[in-house]
Amino acid sequence: MNAVDRPDLTGHVALVTGASSGLGRRAALVLSEAGASVVALARRVDALRSLEDEAPGPLVALPADLSDRDGLADLARRATEPFGAPDIVVHAAGINTREMADDVTTEGWDATIHLNLAVPFFLSQCLVPAMKEKGWGRIVNFASLQSHRAFPGGLSYGASKGGVAQLTRAMAEAWSKDGITANAIGPGFFRTELTAAVFGDPERAARNAAQTCIGRNGEVEDMDGPLLFFCSDACAYVTGQVLMVDGGFTAK
Repeated sequence: MNAVDRPDLTGHVALVTGASSGLGRRAALVLSEAGASVVALARRVDALRSLEDEAPGPLVALPADLSDRDGLADLARRATEPFGAPDIVVHAAGINTREMADDVTTEGWDATIHLNLAVPFFLSQCLVPAMKEKGWGRIVNFASLQSHRAFPGGLSYGASKGGVAQLTRAMAEAWSKDGITANAIGPGFFRTELTAAVFGDPERAARNAAQTCIGRNGEVEDMDGPLLFFCSDACAYVTGQVLMVDGGFTAK
Protein backbone atom coordinates (compact mmCIF):
# COMPACT_ATOMS: atom_id res chain seq x y z
CA MET A 1 0.00 0.00 0.00
CA ASN A 2 1.56 3.28 -1.07
CA ALA A 3 1.09 6.66 0.57
CA VAL A 4 -1.72 7.61 -1.82
CA ASP A 5 -3.75 4.59 -0.75
CA ARG A 6 -3.38 5.10 2.98
CA PRO A 7 -6.36 6.42 4.93
CA ASP A 8 -5.84 9.67 6.79
CA LEU A 9 -6.08 9.01 10.53
CA THR A 10 -5.23 12.55 11.55
CA GLY A 11 -7.19 13.51 14.65
CA HIS A 12 -7.39 9.95 15.94
CA VAL A 13 -5.53 8.53 18.94
CA ALA A 14 -4.33 4.93 18.79
CA LEU A 15 -3.20 2.71 21.64
CA VAL A 16 -1.05 -0.24 20.51
CA THR A 17 -0.08 -2.97 22.96
CA GLY A 18 2.93 -5.18 22.36
CA ALA A 19 4.48 -2.27 20.49
CA SER A 20 8.13 -2.98 21.27
CA SER A 21 8.60 -5.67 18.60
CA GLY A 22 7.12 -7.64 15.74
CA LEU A 23 3.68 -6.89 14.39
CA GLY A 24 2.86 -4.56 17.29
CA ARG A 25 5.84 -2.38 16.48
CA ARG A 26 4.89 -2.36 12.82
CA ALA A 27 1.31 -1.41 13.72
CA ALA A 28 2.50 1.55 15.81
CA LEU A 29 4.70 2.84 12.99
CA VAL A 30 2.03 2.40 10.30
CA LEU A 31 -0.63 4.18 12.34
CA SER A 32 1.80 6.99 13.10
CA GLU A 33 2.60 7.33 9.40
CA ALA A 34 -1.14 7.48 8.65
CA GLY A 35 -1.50 10.52 10.92
CA ALA A 36 -2.74 9.02 14.18
CA SER A 37 -1.23 10.07 17.48
CA VAL A 38 0.07 6.80 18.92
CA VAL A 39 0.52 5.56 22.46
CA ALA A 40 2.89 2.59 22.24
CA LEU A 41 2.64 0.18 25.17
CA ALA A 42 5.08 -2.59 26.08
CA ARG A 43 7.37 -3.69 28.88
CA ARG A 44 10.77 -3.06 27.27
CA VAL A 45 11.69 0.56 27.78
CA ASP A 46 14.72 0.64 25.48
CA ALA A 47 12.77 -0.82 22.56
CA LEU A 48 9.99 1.70 23.11
CA ARG A 49 12.43 4.60 23.18
CA SER A 50 13.89 3.53 19.84
CA LEU A 51 10.34 3.32 18.49
CA GLU A 52 9.75 6.93 19.57
CA ASP A 53 12.83 7.93 17.57
CA GLU A 54 11.73 5.95 14.51
CA ALA A 55 8.09 7.04 14.37
CA PRO A 56 7.24 9.49 11.57
CA GLY A 57 4.54 11.22 13.63
CA PRO A 58 3.50 11.80 17.24
CA LEU A 59 4.23 8.67 19.29
CA VAL A 60 4.66 8.38 23.03
CA ALA A 61 6.04 5.31 24.81
CA LEU A 62 4.03 3.89 27.68
CA PRO A 63 6.10 1.30 29.55
CA ALA A 64 3.74 -1.07 31.33
CA ASP A 65 3.29 -4.68 32.38
CA LEU A 66 -0.02 -6.08 31.20
CA SER A 67 0.30 -9.07 33.52
CA ASP A 68 -0.94 -6.85 36.35
CA ARG A 69 -4.65 -7.50 35.92
CA ASP A 70 -5.60 -5.07 38.68
CA GLY A 71 -3.77 -2.24 36.95
CA LEU A 72 -5.63 -2.16 33.63
CA ALA A 73 -8.02 0.64 34.58
CA ASP A 74 -5.12 2.83 35.68
CA LEU A 75 -3.25 1.89 32.52
CA ALA A 76 -6.21 3.02 30.41
CA ARG A 77 -6.22 6.31 32.31
CA ARG A 78 -2.50 6.80 31.69
CA ALA A 79 -3.00 6.08 27.99
CA THR A 80 -5.30 9.12 27.73
CA GLU A 81 -2.74 11.57 29.12
CA PRO A 82 -0.50 12.21 26.08
CA PHE A 83 -3.15 12.93 23.40
CA GLY A 84 -6.58 12.36 24.92
CA ALA A 85 -8.74 9.24 24.96
CA PRO A 86 -7.76 6.60 22.39
CA ASP A 87 -10.44 5.84 19.82
CA ILE A 88 -8.34 3.12 18.16
CA VAL A 89 -6.93 0.21 20.15
CA VAL A 90 -4.77 -2.52 18.64
CA HIS A 91 -4.20 -5.53 20.87
CA ALA A 92 -0.92 -6.94 19.56
CA ALA A 93 0.59 -8.12 22.86
CA GLY A 94 0.73 -11.88 23.19
CA ILE A 95 2.53 -14.89 24.61
CA ASN A 96 3.03 -18.45 23.41
CA THR A 97 4.57 -20.78 26.02
CA ARG A 98 4.76 -23.66 23.49
CA GLU A 99 4.05 -26.29 26.14
CA MET A 100 3.00 -29.72 24.90
CA ALA A 101 -0.40 -30.84 26.15
CA ASP A 102 1.01 -33.21 28.77
CA ASP A 103 3.32 -30.48 30.05
CA VAL A 104 0.94 -27.52 30.27
CA THR A 105 1.28 -25.85 33.65
CA THR A 106 -1.32 -23.82 35.49
CA GLU A 107 1.11 -20.90 35.50
CA GLY A 108 1.62 -21.05 31.74
CA TRP A 109 -2.09 -21.52 31.10
CA ASP A 110 -3.10 -18.57 33.29
CA ALA A 111 -0.46 -16.25 31.83
CA THR A 112 -1.49 -17.14 28.28
CA ILE A 113 -5.22 -16.78 28.79
CA HIS A 114 -4.75 -13.54 30.69
CA LEU A 115 -2.49 -11.75 28.22
CA ASN A 116 -3.97 -13.10 24.99
CA LEU A 117 -7.67 -13.09 25.88
CA ALA A 118 -8.51 -11.27 29.12
CA VAL A 119 -6.40 -8.16 28.49
CA PRO A 120 -7.97 -7.34 25.09
CA PHE A 121 -11.41 -7.43 26.67
CA PHE A 122 -10.82 -5.66 29.98
CA LEU A 123 -8.55 -2.97 28.53
CA SER A 124 -11.09 -2.32 25.76
CA GLN A 125 -13.86 -2.21 28.34
CA CYS A 126 -12.01 0.63 30.07
CA LEU A 127 -11.61 2.57 26.80
CA VAL A 128 -15.07 2.04 25.34
CA PRO A 129 -16.91 4.74 27.34
CA ALA A 130 -14.90 7.51 25.62
CA MET A 131 -15.47 5.86 22.25
CA LYS A 132 -19.21 5.74 22.93
CA GLU A 133 -19.18 9.40 23.82
CA LYS A 134 -17.49 10.18 20.52
CA GLY A 135 -19.70 7.77 18.58
CA TRP A 136 -16.64 6.28 16.87
CA GLY A 137 -14.14 3.62 17.79
CA ARG A 138 -12.00 0.87 16.32
CA ILE A 139 -10.90 -2.25 18.18
CA VAL A 140 -8.45 -4.57 16.43
CA ASN A 141 -7.60 -7.88 18.07
CA PHE A 142 -4.95 -10.34 16.97
CA ALA A 143 -6.22 -13.82 16.27
CA SER A 144 -4.01 -16.58 14.84
CA LEU A 145 -3.80 -19.60 12.59
CA GLN A 146 -4.48 -21.40 15.85
CA SER A 147 -7.86 -19.73 16.12
CA HIS A 148 -8.85 -22.37 13.56
CA ARG A 149 -6.20 -25.11 13.63
CA ALA A 150 -4.44 -27.12 16.33
CA PHE A 151 -0.64 -27.10 16.32
CA PRO A 152 1.69 -29.21 18.48
CA GLY A 153 2.74 -27.35 21.61
CA GLY A 154 -0.05 -24.84 21.20
CA LEU A 155 -2.84 -26.01 23.48
CA SER A 156 -3.10 -23.00 25.76
CA TYR A 157 -2.15 -20.56 22.98
CA GLY A 158 -4.71 -22.09 20.62
CA ALA A 159 -7.38 -21.99 23.30
CA SER A 160 -6.69 -18.30 23.88
CA LYS A 161 -6.70 -17.45 20.18
CA GLY A 162 -9.86 -19.43 19.54
CA GLY A 163 -11.30 -17.31 22.31
CA VAL A 164 -10.11 -14.13 20.59
CA ALA A 165 -12.18 -15.00 17.52
CA GLN A 166 -15.34 -15.35 19.63
CA LEU A 167 -14.40 -12.35 21.78
CA THR A 168 -14.23 -10.24 18.62
CA ARG A 169 -17.74 -11.28 17.61
CA ALA A 170 -19.03 -10.63 21.13
CA MET A 171 -17.42 -7.18 21.23
CA ALA A 172 -19.06 -6.36 17.91
CA GLU A 173 -22.45 -7.47 19.19
CA ALA A 174 -22.07 -5.37 22.33
CA TRP A 175 -20.60 -2.15 20.99
CA SER A 176 -21.10 -1.73 17.24
CA LYS A 177 -24.42 0.04 17.74
CA ASP A 178 -22.39 2.80 19.40
CA GLY A 179 -20.18 3.31 16.34
CA ILE A 180 -17.41 1.01 17.58
CA THR A 181 -16.28 -1.72 15.22
CA ALA A 182 -14.42 -4.76 16.54
CA ASN A 183 -12.45 -6.95 14.17
CA ALA A 184 -9.45 -9.26 14.30
CA ILE A 185 -6.46 -9.99 12.12
CA GLY A 186 -5.24 -13.58 11.96
CA PRO A 187 -1.58 -13.55 10.91
CA GLY A 188 0.03 -16.47 9.20
CA PHE A 189 3.74 -17.11 9.68
CA PHE A 190 5.56 -13.79 9.97
CA ARG A 191 9.17 -13.48 11.04
CA THR A 192 8.89 -11.94 14.52
CA GLU A 193 10.26 -12.65 17.98
CA LEU A 194 7.20 -14.76 18.73
CA THR A 195 7.94 -17.04 15.77
CA ALA A 196 11.73 -17.14 16.18
CA ALA A 197 11.61 -20.87 16.90
CA VAL A 198 9.78 -21.49 13.62
CA PHE A 199 12.11 -19.42 11.45
CA GLY A 200 15.14 -20.79 13.26
CA ASP A 201 14.44 -24.06 11.43
CA PRO A 202 14.80 -23.29 7.69
CA GLU A 203 13.17 -26.55 6.63
CA ARG A 204 10.17 -25.89 8.82
CA ALA A 205 9.87 -22.32 7.54
CA ALA A 206 10.01 -23.61 3.97
CA ARG A 207 7.27 -26.16 4.69
CA ASN A 208 5.06 -23.43 6.11
CA ALA A 209 5.64 -21.28 3.04
CA ALA A 210 4.75 -24.20 0.80
CA GLN A 211 1.44 -24.63 2.63
CA THR A 212 0.27 -21.16 1.60
CA CYS A 213 -1.50 -20.44 -1.66
CA ILE A 214 0.93 -17.62 -2.40
CA GLY A 215 4.04 -19.69 -1.73
CA ARG A 216 5.85 -17.58 0.85
CA ASN A 217 5.74 -16.61 4.49
CA GLY A 218 4.58 -13.16 5.54
CA GLU A 219 6.56 -9.94 5.73
CA VAL A 220 5.52 -7.34 8.29
CA GLU A 221 4.55 -4.96 5.47
CA ASP A 222 1.80 -7.41 4.46
CA MET A 223 -0.08 -6.39 7.58
CA ASP A 224 -0.28 -2.68 6.72
CA GLY A 225 -3.35 -2.67 4.47
CA PRO A 226 -5.59 -4.91 6.60
CA LEU A 227 -4.66 -3.01 9.75
CA LEU A 228 -5.34 0.42 8.26
CA PHE A 229 -8.64 -0.80 6.83
CA PHE A 230 -9.82 -1.96 10.25
CA CYS A 231 -8.68 1.30 11.87
CA SER A 232 -10.36 3.65 9.38
CA ASP A 233 -13.76 4.79 8.18
CA ALA A 234 -13.47 2.23 5.38
CA CYS A 235 -14.67 -0.51 7.74
CA ALA A 236 -17.68 1.41 9.10
CA TYR A 237 -19.97 -1.47 8.06
CA VAL A 238 -17.51 -4.29 8.81
CA THR A 239 -17.50 -5.63 12.35
CA GLY A 240 -17.15 -8.91 14.18
CA GLN A 241 -14.88 -10.34 11.49
CA VAL A 242 -11.62 -12.29 11.59
CA LEU A 243 -9.49 -11.59 8.52
CA MET A 244 -6.81 -14.21 7.97
CA VAL A 245 -3.68 -12.52 6.62
CA ASP A 246 -1.88 -15.78 5.95
CA GLY A 247 -1.14 -16.03 2.24
CA GLY A 248 -3.95 -18.55 1.94
CA PHE A 249 -2.56 -20.97 4.55
CA THR A 250 -6.02 -21.66 5.95
CA ALA A 251 -7.53 -21.94 2.45
CA LYS A 252 -5.66 -25.16 1.68
